[in-house]
Amino acid sequence: MKPPGIYGFFGPFRFLSNFHLVEVVLDGLKYHTTEAAYQAAKTDDLSIRRLFASLKTGREAKRLSHELQAPPGWHEGRKFEVMLDLTRQKFAADPLRQWLLETKDLYLEETNSWNDIYWGVCNGVGDNHLGKILMQVRNELRSSSSLSR
Repeated sequence: MKPPGIYGFFGPFRFLSNFHLVEVVLDGLKYHTTEAAYQAAKTDDLSIRRLFASLKTGREAKRLSHELQAPPGWHEGRKFEVMLDLTRQKFAADPLRQWLLETKDLYLEETNSWNDIYWGVCNGVGDNHLGKILMQVRNELRSSSSLSR
């Protein structure tokens, strides 16, 4: 039995998606979505990074990313750290900060139909790393707001 949660980042929970419009910064460049910044992190080529920074939607960034070859070592942890940093940035300010906190203790799962079993869960299978990062950032925000009182 699944725990009470948010399964899929659609509709009112679209703000949890990496495609949600929000400004984040990676190595001094501003991006319109965490998706664009994350995909740009896969290359050191500044012209390609600038191209990702110019994209207005996460969908455009995802489409362009199919042309990129991830660098050696990318899968051994760097991608997780990049996503964690970008997610912290995304939820650092209101209203997104408050919206994430309003998910209380719900389990967050990036349920998908596109076979992403690293960041999410497809057909009941997957590591749900994005959901885990979101829950970690939510706990960090909760801790920091209780310290500031």
